[in-house]
Amino acid sequence: MTEPHSLTTDMRLRVHKAISDAQGWLPFDQFMAMALYEPGLGYYANQQPKFGSMPQSGSDFVTAPELSPMFGATLAKQVAEALAASGTDEVWEFGAGSGALAQQLLTELKRLGCPLKRYNIMDLSSTLKARQQAKLAEWGDQVRWLSQWSDTLQGVVVGNEVLDAMPVKLLHRIQGQWHERGVVQADNEHGLAWQDRPTELRPPMAPVGEHDYLTEIQPQAEAFVASLAERLLASEKGGAAFFLDYGFPESEYFHPERHMGTVMCHQAHKADPNPLENVGLKDITAHVNFTGIALAGQDAGLQVLGYTSQARFLLNLGMAEKMADSPLVERAQAMKLLSEHEMGELFKVIGFATHDHWQAQGFAAGDRSHRL
Repeated sequence: MTEPHSLTTDMRLRVHKAISDAQGWLPFDQFMAMALYEPGLGYYANQQPKFGSMPQSGSDFVTAPELSPMFGATLAKQVAEALAASGTDEVWEFGAGSGALAQQLLTELKRLGCPLKRYNIMDLSSTLKARQQAKLAEWGDQVRWLSQWSDTLQGVVVGNEVLDAMPVKLLHRIQGQWHERGVVQADNEHGLAWQDRPTELRPPMAPVGEHDYLTEIQPQAEAFVASLAERLLASEKGGAAFFLDYGFPESEYFHPERHMGTVMCHQAHKADPNPLENVGLKDITAHVNFTGIALAGQDAGLQVLGYTSQARFLLNLGMAEKMADSPLVERAQAMKLLSEHEMGELFKVIGFATHDHWQAQGFAAGDRSHRL
């Protein structure tokens, strides 16, 4: 395992070279891509621990599947319904993390008698792939890993906390003028600093007010959804896609009071706003603009099945009934997925489909598509 000191030193050298190659100024989205995915050194490409419920394990954060197996077991009901509605028999998970969600979905889909031909995992991290393979060994050839996708794809796509890890561009309004924020070399502890440059780029809506305002735009996540749509629509049967992540619709994303943006880092179960320190040793994320994601899917030919909070989505799919039959400790963990003060409200779910609109059970009540 690479030692953290060596890793950060090597990472800094790699970033400095990228800055030099870019004539001294590296756009933040390129810096974020390196910090997360640089081979062998980026956060998701090195061998440091990431996922876990306690910092003592060396982990940095916990995701819903690690909190409670009821997450995947409940989501499986929606996946099974979507497989039946589309007449397909494959699941595609992007960014499978520890493999916990895949394990939960496979277990519950089997229990439900769902005729699943294959479970496909798309993950950029070779180290996470090795952990996933160990966790999912019992499923044998039913699970396969791919490093790139083909021209066509059919089945049901699942992405839990995937969109938030896609690099974003930072835009900074200073005295009424918009700038793009980038990274430069500096003579300080971290060897890096911010620098803003005038830009023609704009957020999709102008934040109300004249005050200085830092925010993000998400061309990479939107391009990902458009590419996914292209591949689903090019296949014989198409399919559906469900993304679960933290974020807001556009009107809330660019709220006047959200003037410091949403970029956040996670390390040892603590959050901080500075991605320029400990590069490669901590996660960097940004909240999702779900309006932009919905428009990217629609413009590419998909239909929006629904958009709602994670709590409403899971309750629509019967999580309360699962909790009622579970021990107290398991119910307490599952409640974090539903609680407004935990993950229930901040996390949202958006669904897409290629075929004629059908009522997905996860959006049967409390659909907020009209707020996108």
